Amino acid sequence: MSCLTETIIHQAIQGDKAAFAKVYQHYRTPALKFSISLLKDKEEAENMVHDVFIKIWEKRALINPELNFSSYLFTCLRNMIFDYLKQVEKSQLLRQRYMERMDRTTEEDQEDLETRCILLHKAINALSEKRKLILLLNIEGGKSYQEIAESLRISKNTVKNQLVKAKQLLRERVDLAS
Repeated sequence: MSCLTETIIHQAIQGDKAAFAKVYQHYRTPALKFSISLLKDKEEAENMVHDVFIKIWEKRALINPELNFSSYLFTCLRNMIFDYLKQVEKSQLLRQRYMERMDRTTEEDQEDLETRCILLHKAINALSEKRKLILLLNIEGGKSYQEIAESLRISKNTVKNQLVKAKQLLRERVDLAS
């Protein structure tokens, strides 16, 4: 890396775009190699180098021309890369926690569903034979109130009342136990 004159760096800091282009051309390759060594990703390294030079251009008025520009550049680049890596790590950790929570929730939901099914079967079996028959004809058989009434030779209103009472009892027993 040949030495870039302090004059060109000073001109770049003062806002001379041509001088800044020379600074960019001079430091681009070593900055890229440095970034790749930390990131292990050429495309992301190129993005970082590009971003650091944009940031330096935007904040050029704050740069002290008396200090070593190379040290300043590589410190900025290193800090930017470390911030990026922390963000990636945080993102991966959040994704991992989310997936663990989803796995746990799914397992808990499955266990809850199995428990509720067991409670529901116990509650159905605890119904009187008549209510149980009406409920099963309606839910499993898909029969209407009228069809159930005709097949059991009872009134449609009795079917409706028995279903309402059966469903209410089931709801109470399953909700109270879970």
